[in-house]
Amino acid sequence: MDLTKHAFFEGKIVPLGEAKINIATHGFLYGTAVFSGMRAYWNSEKKSLYLFRPYDHFRRLLESGRMMAMEIPYDEEGLIQLCIDLLKLDNYQQDVYLRPTIYKADMGIGVRLHNLRDELSIFTSPFEQYVTNDTNAHVTISSWRRVDDNMIPARSKVAGAYVNSALAKTDANRAGFDEALVLNSDGHISEGSAMNVFMVRNGVIYTPPITDNILEGITRRSVMEVAQKEFGLEIVERSIDRTEILIADEVFLTGSAAQIVAVTKIDHRSIGGGVMGPVTARLREFYEDIVRGRTSKYAAWNVEVK
Repeated sequence: MDLTKHAFFEGKIVPLGEAKINIATHGFLYGTAVFSGMRAYWNSEKKSLYLFRPYDHFRRLLESGRMMAMEIPYDEEGLIQLCIDLLKLDNYQQDVYLRPTIYKADMGIGVRLHNLRDELSIFTSPFEQYVTNDTNAHVTISSWRRVDDNMIPARSKVAGAYVNSALAKTDANRAGFDEALVLNSDGHISEGSAMNVFMVRNGVIYTPPITDNILEGITRRSVMEVAQKEFGLEIVERSIDRTEILIADEVFLTGSAAQIVAVTKIDHRSIGGGVMGPVTARLREFYEDIVRGRTSKYAAWNVEVK
């Protein structure tokens, strides 16, 4: 990571190399942090950088913070401005990933959420593909189950909960797969290791409901809106059985980092024709135009960095 870049840390913008926490910090010791993964996209024709749906990301971040008894002195607009300030300072002319985090910043031993100081940090980094094989991903159904909402808030991006994702992803990668699908406690498809899941069958798009312990994904919501409004496709939110997804016509995964990933095999079984399907391909192309500020109809989803 380029330490000449900058970060927002403890109330001010500093060189990234100076944005350090102590090893006794509560958020480090206990995973008591919430975060958002955001992206900004470079439009080479317009020579401009576009933040994708930052208001939605920061609204979810602040909601996650409330679940973890966190308070910071910023609203969505203030947080967006901090990101713009960082991106302008470092003069990015490429795609960028942003990681805002709220964390319990006091030092010391003691498992709790109350009576602890909350801090905000934001760092940025150049970013390309999250899943290298994103047009032809081979996935496996993991032996690890998705965290339940009565254990850790599944709809929030709680740092400590991502051990669950890391276990699933590492086991999948070491077994030769690109990604994992994780079941919930009821045995239904919940998510990828850190992505939402969609299945196409007979012209209808199905996706697990938010009550199946999924993250309330912003890319998920964006794709659902585009599929309905632009392509007239029916979206059904319901539980998906493990065996049902094996006979889908198409399967794709969505996430802010991953964007839209075409799944062509699950546990060595071909999905549809074993290649990226037409629905996935159309959504990928349309989404790419939206995030780069090329589609005026969805201009409100982007904030131009200027």
